[in-house]
Amino acid sequence: MGFGFAGIAIMVIVAVHFYLWHRLVRSTTRRGRARRALTWALVGLAMLVPVAFGGTRAGWEHWLAWPGYLWVATMFYLLVFLVVLEIPRAVAWLFIRRSVRAKASTTLAAVSVVPDTSVSSGPPASPAPTGSAAASGSAVVSGSAVATGSAAPGSSVASGSAVVTGSVAPRSSVATGAAANGAVGQTVSAGEPAETASGDRALPGASSVDAPPDEDAPTGGWPVDTAMSRRLFLGRATAAIAGVSALGTVGYGMRTAFGAPVIEPVRVMLPNLDPRLSGLRFAVVSDIHLGPLTGRGHAERIVRMINSLRADVVAIVGDLVDGTVAELGRLAKPLGDLEASYGSYFVTGNHEYYTANGPVEWIEELQALGVRSLRNERVEIRHQGGVLDLAGVNDVSGETMDDGPDFDKALGGRDGTRSTVLLAHQPIHVVEAARHKVDLQLSGHTHGGQMVPFNLVVPLQQPAVSGLSTVEGVQIYVTRGAGFWGPPVRVGAPPEITMVELR
Repeated sequence: MGFGFAGIAIMVIVAVHFYLWHRLVRSTTRRGRARRALTWALVGLAMLVPVAFGGTRAGWEHWLAWPGYLWVATMFYLLVFLVVLEIPRAVAWLFIRRSVRAKASTTLAAVSVVPDTSVSSGPPASPAPTGSAAASGSAVVSGSAVATGSAAPGSSVASGSAVVTGSVAPRSSVATGAAANGAVGQTVSAGEPAETASGDRALPGASSVDAPPDEDAPTGGWPVDTAMSRRLFLGRATAAIAGVSALGTVGYGMRTAFGAPVIEPVRVMLPNLDPRLSGLRFAVVSDIHLGPLTGRGHAERIVRMINSLRADVVAIVGDLVDGTVAELGRLAKPLGDLEASYGSYFVTGNHEYYTANGPVEWIEELQALGVRSLRNERVEIRHQGGVLDLAGVNDVSGETMDDGPDFDKALGGRDGTRSTVLLAHQPIHVVEAARHKVDLQLSGHTHGGQMVPFNLVVPLQQPAVSGLSTVEGVQIYVTRGAGFWGPPVRVGAPPEITMVELR
């Protein structure tokens, strides 16, 4: 199953980068050194993606975390903006093609001969040789542009006149009108614009207006010496808009991700809550994701903000770390300064099971810091004479290590008259919570999507994305988390610490 997922992921990465190459490299450059250099640069960036994600579990991601994860975010938003721009780009290209054809047709129709009213009084011109066009008062050429210079003796030709009629003949012999040297018939090949007396080309590209444009050549009907064709201009404009938009979005997302979490106050009405428990407050935080990109200051700020809330209970709802105690223990030390009237509690998330040594060493480390782990168990929170059951279950990812959630153990045999709050990392646990008559579930895991539009994808796996909702009769609050995973970017889902007040 793991190999199959890895194979699909690699195919997706390859497909995305091929599309980016097509739009950002092939559509913006001509064949040559620049295109080759950009192609290899994109290949290198593509290789960073599996290396960065693979290194998360291998322990050597520290060297590649910044470039790898930043490229993942940039790649994603380049893809989003380029796909969005496909429709306006197609419309613009259609408009350009039509305008080119109309312009070329107008040019062909506008060029006509105006015969000279003063005609030579000499003898009539002798018939032109076979294969040449007759010059009689005007130079008429089917399918070619002809410039006539000074009239040859004895000819009746309008001086300096030219006519283009019809389409290009496969091969035509044309009188040039420069008969002063005795040249009576000059052969002009199909598709070659005739020359004027001064040697200039007439109507460049007029013979190939209807031909399909080459990606590296200027579009038919436009000057050959133009620095870049309109097709190339359109490709570069599209790439520039997508690039600026993607980089701007990633920059904004980084600032948000590394910024202070938002305090979200939430009041939850529990119908069966003991009135004496009304006003009980939980500081809820999840997905802190201590790791190589966060530093100790990340944990210190979160602890400082939680303590400022003066909560009765602190609930850390999983995904605290992305590494071992040996690697990240010093970053977690500030958690020992958490303050709450009735204690601080923790439940495992899926990332605790991804660490090299598993979740047990972190459970012991947190215990030493004064944070109690609820491992398929519950405690009583006594407040102003009332009692609340606070339960916690292991994350479903623990099933692979025979350490999964056990709802019967955590919730079985309790007093049915008491209200129950369940700490469970993933919102999907709410299905079992409903079976066990839980009043409120506090969860994380989703990051609120972390980067829009991933919030539209989360519901395919989880019953709730963020905020307060009701699922199968159970109220559930999903916090967006205080950290980030993978790209240090948050767009449309700022980090959050939640103050839940029961009523």
